[in-house]
Amino acid sequence: MSEDNMQPGVLPDHAIEAMAERGEIRPDSPFAETQVQPASLDLRLGKTAYRVRASFLAGDTATVAERLEEFTMHKVDLSHGAVLEKGCVYVVPLMEALALPHTINAVANAKSSTGRLDLLTRTITDRGTEFDRIPRGYTGPLYAEICPRSFSVLVRPGMRLNQIRFREGKAVLTDDELRARHAKSPLVSGDAVIGEGLGFSVDLRPETGNLVGYRAKPHTGVIDLDNIGGYEPADFWEPIETDQGRIILDPGAFYILVSQEAVTIPPDCAAEMAPYLAMVGEFRVHYAGFFDPGFGHGVPARGVLEVRCHEAPFVLEHGQVVGRLVYERMASAPRTLYGADLASNYQGQGLKLSKHFKM
Repeated sequence: MSEDNMQPGVLPDHAIEAMAERGEIRPDSPFAETQVQPASLDLRLGKTAYRVRASFLAGDTATVAERLEEFTMHKVDLSHGAVLEKGCVYVVPLMEALALPHTINAVANAKSSTGRLDLLTRTITDRGTEFDRIPRGYTGPLYAEICPRSFSVLVRPGMRLNQIRFREGKAVLTDDELRARHAKSPLVSGDAVIGEGLGFSVDLRPETGNLVGYRAKPHTGVIDLDNIGGYEPADFWEPIETDQGRIILDPGAFYILVSQEAVTIPPDCAAEMAPYLAMVGEFRVHYAGFFDPGFGHGVPARGVLEVRCHEAPFVLEHGQVVGRLVYERMASAPRTLYGADLASNYQGQGLKLSKHFKM
């Protein structure tokens, strides 16, 4: 497809590849297989992790390298694999750098499997004042700040913990556009709660059984992020069961829950998960917030919710609206869609842990 046919919106896979050919994305080595996703690019860890005293942003007058000179406690060589310990903060230079044109900005987010492991991963840039937001025209390196919250993890160079999405212009669908699309072809099962995006709620009354989610155990072994399907869920997770349609979230605990609704991302759209109400401050829903074109398209798929409770115990009720999907137009159709085209791990999902755990 010609890049001349694109409208304002999220750049698809073929446009991302064209950016690399033009030098607007500058990888240390050629892209790995499946690194370019339908509406995003996976970012790869480099060979060194810097254990730092605290999370930081470079600020508008400094580079990340300058901040690392201030805050680094020690370096960790990842070449042969190394453990990033729970509760510690690390900064890892990524294998991709950018030289964005002045018409394109970018946003980063953790990948699905990263979020489901409670592995807080954010992208920082030179002279950056926000996490995960890269302004138009940014030229420079990219870094991942990584803080394992529930489990220590074994990582190696080239692993992909976060991803980046590129945008040209503004293309967020208005609420009226969402209503029109939903009326023509449902975006969500059941009634659509639309307000600055498409709302979704938590499912605490499953159709069968009483398993509604999982809570991370506090003292576990290390998870090797290359070990797919190799771990017993019971070694790392406590099942959460209820017959009452409600659970009480414990402060500091991390939960995997699932949305009540099946959601659909049409092939000409991408979406990002966002908090439903900023005023509801007792818990945070989502670490991995990108939904690619084709998610749930033709195959019902619910959103997995990564939930962390904050200061006080909080009663979560069945059907409570906990998040919203902000839809954006694609600049043009991607070459491949999420799902069968990519053998995606989470198409057609319900309540599901990350791909590292046995089914």
